[in-house]
This record gives sequence, C-alpha cells and structure tokens, in this order.
Amino acid sequence: MSLKSECQGIHVDQSELLCKKGCGYYGNPAWQGFCSKCWREKYHKARQKQIQEDWELAERLQREEEEAFASSQSGLGAQSLTFSKFEEKKTNEKTRNVTTVKKFFSASSRVGSKKPSERVEKIMDQIKKYIVTRLYKYVFCPETTDNEKKDLAIQKRIRALHWVTPQMLCVPVNEEISEVSVMVVKAITDIIEMDSKRVPRDKLACITKCSKHIFNAIKITKNEPASADDFLPTKGNPPRLQSNIQYITHFCNPSRLMAGEDGYYFTNLCCAVAFIEKLDAQSLNLSQEDFDLYMSSQTSPRKQESENWVPDACLGVKQMYKNLDLLSQLNERQERIMSEAKKLEKDLIEWTDGIAKEVQDIVEKFPLEIKPPNQSLAAFDSENVENYKLPAPLQPQVYAG
Repeated sequence: MSLKSECQGIHVDQSELLCKKGCGYYGNPAWQGFCSKCWREKYHKARQKQIQEDWELAERLQREEEEAFASSQSGLGAQSLTFSKFEEKKTNEKTRNVTTVKKFFSASSRVGSKKPSERVEKIMDQIKKYIVTRLYKYVFCPETTDNEKKDLAIQKRIRALHWVTPQMLCVPVNEEISEVSVMVVKAITDIIEMDSKRVPRDKLACITKCSKHIFNAIKITKNEPASADDFLPTKGNPPRLQSNIQYITHFCNPSRLMAGEDGYYFTNLCCAVAFIEKLDAQSLNLSQEDFDLYMSSQTSPRKQESENWVPDACLGVKQMYKNLDLLSQLNERQERIMSEAKKLEKDLIEWTDGIAKEVQDIVEKFPLEIKPPNQSLAAFDSENVENYKLPAPLQPQVYAG
C-alpha cells in the first residue's frame, strides 16, 4: 500500500462557479447550478403562468355563472351587470396598487444618485435582521425538512476523512510555517462560529473570513497569490453545515449570493461540500483497498510514511512520527475497548432478561398458595379458659391484726 505521486485534488475553475445560463452571476448547487435570478425565471415562471391560468379560469366560470343566473332572473340583470363592473374596478385597483409597490422597490425608480437605493437596501436588511432573529428557532432547520439528517451525514463523512492531508489533494498549505498554522486556526474558528450567528448576512461574513484566511495561508506557502484551483476548505468539522447552507440560500439577500465577494466564497464552499460528499479512491489516486483501510481507521498514510522514513532523519521528525504511531495505536485500543464494552453491555442485558424469564417461568409453574391459619393455635386470652386447666384466681384476704 503506497500513495501515488500524482493527486487529483480540488480544481475549481471560474467557469464552474458561474451560472449555467451564462448570465455572469455566480451559480449555486442548491439551485442546480443557476443563480437565484435565473432559478426564478426558469422554475417560477411556469408556476406564475399556472396561477394566472387558474385565475382566468375562475373568472370565466364566475362570468358564466353570472350570465346563467341573469338569464334565469331577467329582473335582476341590471344588478348583476353592476356587480360585474364593481368586480372589474376592484381588480384594476388591486393591480394598480401592486404595480405601484413593485415600482417603488424596482431599479427603474432609482432616479439620480444611488443614495436612495442604498438607504432602502439598508432598511430592508434591518427589517430582515429583526424578523429572522425573532423567528430563528422556527425557520432554521425546521422539523419538516431532513436537514438534520444531512448534517449528521456530512459530519460523519468529514470525521471519516480525517486522514486526508492537503498534500494528498495537491493543495499548497504548509502548516509547519507558523503564520500558515495561525491562518488555518483562524479559518477553523470562523467556519465553526458561523453556526452561532442568526442573521444570514453574518453567517455569510463568517464564510468570507474563513475563505480569506485559507487563501492567505496558500499565499504565504506559495509566496504568490492563490487561485481558485488551490482552494480547500479547512479541516474543521463545523456543526450543522448543511442547515446553515440551506438557511443562507433561502433567507440571504439574493444580490449577495449572485455576485460579489460573498457570493464567490459561498459558491466555493458549496462546491467543496459537494466534493467531500463524492470523494472516493479515484479522486485521491488511491486503490480501493487502501481507501477502505483508511476510512475504517485500520491504518493511515502517516503510519506508512513513518515506516518508510529514512534513517538519517532529524530526531524531531522521528519523535513526531513516533508520537503519531502511538496516537494511532491508542485510537485502535480505544475502539477495541468500546467494542468490548458494548458487547459486555449487550451480554448483561441478555443475562438479566434471561434470569427474569426463568423466575417468571418458575412462578407460573409453582404458584404460591397461602393457607389459612390452624384452628388449634388459638389465642391464650380467649373466653374458653377451662380448656387451659389454670388454677382459680387468688381472692383478697382481710388481715385482722
């Protein structure tokens, strides 16, 4: 079992992050590669058309019913016509009000400088912040979805891939450099902190800070600016990752997810999560046998590297790999102990159930019978005193002296 020299790694091209329709905005795997604008145009236009057709059908059926009623009640024809004109006027008034509200928030109403639009956007952000903060426990990971199941699956997957190193993915991150190590720790802290935030914009800011720390770590290692092909998510295991991604997708301002720095880093994170879910032996240029051994924690690449280490290596490196081997052995012993403990617990439960069943069978086979007390054992203070042959009681005597 040996690692091959060539690795496939994560290669994210700029074209892969853009919308599949070619509009220039960033796409999202949650929207099947489309941006939010193209997603609405593609999948919501048919729904709006269906709603319009249902509305027209309802109006036509109402008109037919009114005409039928008017023909049967000729005396009420004028009243029916008046009611029809009233409904038409009401519909036009409602349409006019909706159009006015849409124009207020549309781009065409932003005449002159950009200050009014920025002010409206800030007001909308504050309103959304207040609403999602108050409703966070109801809208984040609701019980009607399977987000919790997905969270547990991705956490278990990342935990099983703990043996994967940046070098195996051809990512230039050298944690032996102190500055790089600090950047990696900060990135892990930021991605974990994302779950503590309630506002979608704050969660998105945590992703941006995490990604910047990773790119800075790559820049320090390579001594040159990092590219999207070098991007690798931190090796931390953030809690409720899928739920946070879905929450940001549904409640964050679409303009921030379609373009800009935040949208770019969020799309990178979604691509990285998808890569982790589909990571296999071929992605790492490993044999299926080695991949299965690493996933089952039976061995690790670090252990094999320490066995093949050159004899003239420095003492610090040798001690480091020796400590890694000890940790691996302790991990294996702990897993065996946990397995034996679970087996002992199972045996104790089965033994207790068996004893209880045997006692129950004996009680059913030999029931306990309580007999009444024997009549010969009567109380000594009963009224039948003659049977006891006791002497007569002493009589008081008068002393005449």
